[in-house]
Amino acid sequence: MELIAWRVPSPVSPSRHDFKYRAAYVVGGERIVGFDNERGKGDHMHVGNRERPYVFTTVEQLVEDFIAAVDAVRRQK
Repeated sequence: MELIAWRVPSPVSPSRHDFKYRAAYVVGGERIVGFDNERGKGDHMHVGNRERPYVFTTVEQLVEDFIAAVDAVRRQK
């Protein structure tokens, strides 16, 4: 499990906040959960093979949401 967030001088389009981030929970070389704000895509999350929008509010909330998503996946197994 890894989460990296850093402040950037201007938003990563189309995001409107001053943070670039990536978070990944990987098992056996496969990403199970991921959160990121890739340029051109904006804030989004991945759970398994599904991708959906993510509403970024704060880095602290991102950490909580990421851990909750990982916990939810672990409980399903």
